[in-house]
Amino acid sequence: MTVQSEYLVEIRNLKKHFPLYRGVFGGKSGKVLAVDGVSFGIREGEAFGLVGESGSGKTTVGRTIIRAHEPTEGEILFRTREGEVLDFAAFSRKELRPYRAHMQMIFQDPFSSLSPRMTVRDIIAEPLMVLNTMRTEAIDERVREVALLCGLNVEHLRRYPHAFSGGQRQRIGIARALVLNPEFIVCDEPVSALDVSIQAQILNLLKDLQEQLHLTYLFIAHDLSVVEHFCDRVAVMYLGRLAEMATTYDLFYHPIHPYTEALMSAIPVADPDTVMNPMILQGEIPDPTNPPSGCAFHPRCRYAKAICKEQRPEWLEHTPGHFAACHFAGQLPLRGIKEFQEEVWVRAPENGPANASAADN
Repeated sequence: MTVQSEYLVEIRNLKKHFPLYRGVFGGKSGKVLAVDGVSFGIREGEAFGLVGESGSGKTTVGRTIIRAHEPTEGEILFRTREGEVLDFAAFSRKELRPYRAHMQMIFQDPFSSLSPRMTVRDIIAEPLMVLNTMRTEAIDERVREVALLCGLNVEHLRRYPHAFSGGQRQRIGIARALVLNPEFIVCDEPVSALDVSIQAQILNLLKDLQEQLHLTYLFIAHDLSVVEHFCDRVAVMYLGRLAEMATTYDLFYHPIHPYTEALMSAIPVADPDTVMNPMILQGEIPDPTNPPSGCAFHPRCRYAKAICKEQRPEWLEHTPGHFAACHFAGQLPLRGIKEFQEEVWVRAPENGPANASAADN
């Protein structure tokens, strides 16, 4: 169907449940609620961040969007260049094949995501060869073009991945994702496995490519400092559900969900003479096979009341563009990154922490 949509990609009530099999005969004994009813939209040309603890379901959302995982339920709406809005969740793999070029993925680990038995040229060219849409000469020309765009030396295309550093390998992975000229790319923690000095180079490359090629990103990460620098809007996940979503500025400086406040408190300050004083959440993230009743965050929330244990909070827009799933969103005295950075401990030259901020006195 051809309709007007403000989003390039829109996710509606997306669920991904993994069955559990136990016992001698492998009988089904339950399911992991990895993604449990997630909805959001990503505008064309936007870098949309998805953050949360390990095990919150971030990567599963990204892989399900591009159909590396089959969705259990929900819609994955994509607007093509012709303005046609397609529900990729309803497509069979055969029906989806012609549209694979529209959506690609950059993986987290540049070492395991590249085949050691293939040359750099073959790795980058593989998507073109799979789709079988170009002749060999045209494929070679496209590979060289994308390699140069990603800062790779074309003389190295005949080498194997083991000859390259982590940063260079990630450039190869980016080139592979770009070779089909996609509109939308899922970046699954693309810099978390790299040295800090290399992270900045890769992030700058992704930003430059976004401007040059008019790309749209889903940027999955756990490093909130990177997300603040890179993303336009951010959504926070907890135990397979969205907790909060807003513009980057509003989320970082004016959070309205207690879990987001805890994440803001853990962002380090770029000063070796300070000691952070983060909010320590009690316990671990709950078991996704048996999530808590009511609000999934209530066992670890310092503001939890009886209603939080009994009723699941609705996903509501509390101010324009600022969504949260919390019974007391907008009513709690939550602090953002600025307040936490003003409350760090100052380290004395010899005697350890010398003084705290007024808020701790």
